[in-house]
Amino acid sequence: MHIHSKKECLTFARGCIAAGALMLIAAQTAVLAAPLPLHVAGSQILNSRNEPVLLRGVDCASMEWTSDGQGHILTTVATAIKNWHANIIRLPLSQDRWFGKGPEQTDGGAAYRALVARIVKRISSLNSYVILDDHWSDEDVWGKHIGQHKMPDRNSIVFWKSFAAVYKNNPAVIFDLYNEPFHISWKTWRDGGEVTETNKRTGASISYFAVGLQTLLNTVRSTGAKNVVLAGGLNWAYDMSGILNGYALSDPTGSGVIYANHDYPFKGDTVKQWIAEMKAATAKVPVIVSEFGTGPTDKGAAGNKWILETLNAMQKYHWNWTAWDMHPSASPDLILNWQYIPTPYFGVFVKDALAGKLPPYIPADSAGK
Repeated sequence: MHIHSKKECLTFARGCIAAGALMLIAAQTAVLAAPLPLHVAGSQILNSRNEPVLLRGVDCASMEWTSDGQGHILTTVATAIKNWHANIIRLPLSQDRWFGKGPEQTDGGAAYRALVARIVKRISSLNSYVILDDHWSDEDVWGKHIGQHKMPDRNSIVFWKSFAAVYKNNPAVIFDLYNEPFHISWKTWRDGGEVTETNKRTGASISYFAVGLQTLLNTVRSTGAKNVVLAGGLNWAYDMSGILNGYALSDPTGSGVIYANHDYPFKGDTVKQWIAEMKAATAKVPVIVSEFGTGPTDKGAAGNKWILETLNAMQKYHWNWTAWDMHPSASPDLILNWQYIPTPYFGVFVKDALAGKLPPYIPADSAGK
């Protein structure tokens, strides 16, 4: 047995105290690095100090169609926050891959779940928020028809029971119940019902029970998760009219619902019409434009006009937004390549807007326009 001298013991004790102090500082720093929890009050998004929060950022695709984020996802979210100055990331996910049902998965989803955890930790450590979005579902058949569908299905309930339990009450996390409902009624949107789709690959008709968004919200709350949730309206999350006319979700026990709007030039409205619809919605409920963008076919004067009008309107009215998408192959693209060079027809304007350097443009609702 080695007998330590009194001096050695004192030195060791001091070292332990110093190490403990460093661990305490590190723990405190980790807590300080996480963003403050959010909640909804009326049409506002507030933090736990009851201060208004303006959410501005980007979508970062690939976790819906791959299990590994194509090797870029951690760098992408860090670049969006540190270099592009985003304070929120929307992360599209696949309910099938969460459980290891993707055709490329052989581990029951363990690696996918671990990667999602790393992404959330990375974003939170950078004092930013993350929207975790059930983007791709499966028409009630695990491992089949994985993609974008009219509505969530009964497997979506299973997903949210598991997923919300993991991320419940994480201050950085917002839950996006379902990406883009379409071709259904507002009653089905809220309450669910039988729907039929045509398989794009085979042409066959498939019917399944669409689960209403109220049921998904209730499922999230049943896990003890009070996190703010997102809910996109009809017409691929563009139409918010039903939310203002009796179909808003009920959330008596949680931190509230933010309604999502997805805005693109091909929706058919002018920017002026879209602004009017947004003003009507944001006067009553909290809203985030969680997808918008303009592609290479809209480049030049016409495309620049649309994106500058849109961004300037969101700046003027202090609207929340995330731009689609921080990926060179998920059109409309914010970046040209994995060096994260912004696209000249879209990305340059979003990057400038996030940095507070947006070029001015006369809004579509100005006098005389």
